[in-house]
Amino acid sequence: MADPRLADAAGRLGRAIVKSAVGAAQQRARDGEIPPGAVAEAALAELPEHATTLRPVINATGVLLHTNLGRAPLSDAARAALTAAAGCADVEYDLATGRRGPRGSGTLAALHEACPAAEAVQVVNNNAGALVLAATALAADREIIISRGEMVEIGDGFRLPDLLTATGARLREVGTTNRTTAGDYAAAIGPATGFILKVHPSNFRIEGFTAAAPIDALAALDVPLVVDIGSGLLTPDQALPDEPDATTMLNAGADLVTASADKLLGGPQGGLILGRRDLVNHLRRHPLYRALRVDKLTLAALEATLRGPRPPASRMLHTPVRALRARAERLAKDLAGHDIDALAADTTATVGGGGAPGVDLPSAAISLPATFEAPLRARRVIGRIENGRLLLDLRSTGPADDGPLQAAVLASKEAEV
Repeated sequence: MADPRLADAAGRLGRAIVKSAVGAAQQRARDGEIPPGAVAEAALAELPEHATTLRPVINATGVLLHTNLGRAPLSDAARAALTAAAGCADVEYDLATGRRGPRGSGTLAALHEACPAAEAVQVVNNNAGALVLAATALAADREIIISRGEMVEIGDGFRLPDLLTATGARLREVGTTNRTTAGDYAAAIGPATGFILKVHPSNFRIEGFTAAAPIDALAALDVPLVVDIGSGLLTPDQALPDEPDATTMLNAGADLVTASADKLLGGPQGGLILGRRDLVNHLRRHPLYRALRVDKLTLAALEATLRGPRPPASRMLHTPVRALRARAERLAKDLAGHDIDALAADTTATVGGGGAPGVDLPSAAISLPATFEAPLRARRVIGRIENGRLLLDLRSTGPADDGPLQAAVLASKEAEV
């Protein structure tokens, strides 16, 4: 690695990555594809930006919380917190006393401040982990009462019944697919009952002849009530009036609420547990908690999300559609000036991530010929095909993405076929 640029890259990316790129460039020179003197330049051109196979993309799909694209993008405050905590940090150390301190106390305090209706809070690695911990600690070798209409399947084929029974709990199904009453739950309660589980069917919707037991009616029954709200709203959001939130559920009498941190809350992947102090402490002291606890980076990013400015997921959800239309019209006009068939189009976006099923968010997009899809994808811009056109939906992007988005479209013009 005589070239100092390659040596510098080895210090940034690792010797193995640079050596592989140099080897590939040398083979191209032997095959006559490039002159021997161009090996270093060819190797440098093939080096990744970072020492990871994960690559940043622009999410122009119109799905705000796209699971395949990492769900919620972190705020600048959360990203800065990640960097600050990446080295040594006082994650379990009390700087005042010089002794071991409580883990993640700042993050838990921020979560409690954001949801004061909870007596106590805890964070685990994801919402599924929160449910597994609750089922193991409260209902192993016992029964969990759950409505048949809430036996849901989540992403990638994972089914909630399989998750819960893997803990050693037994499921007691009540009601029917479309109608379950408080009386159905009450009739199923017995000596073997661990708790009642109420699950928000966040990725589908049943309409028509339906009935669901209200939280306050279930809370009046003499067993713990665990409510899985899924998408991570801590307080009501007027943009999503039918989406359950932790504060409302706790005020209605839920003993525990579980939720995701990386969905509508807009933070890193994590599972939130909020509710009665005795139950939260019981879960935290269970041996399984150790296997589900989060690391310093998640704690840092989550605290910054809770304390910092509004995260991107919330900003995208609440951006007025007129602002999106103005961006779309400006970008389309600029692209048309470069002889590109670009139009501003009204469209609808979705929340995604298993949240707010059936809710259409008015949006605006740049409409391009479908032949731009593959070249843009190669440049890490992901849109969607609709009615034979490629739509770059601006509700799932921010204004800072407009420049890179426009540059990618211009660079893709030559690749259009």
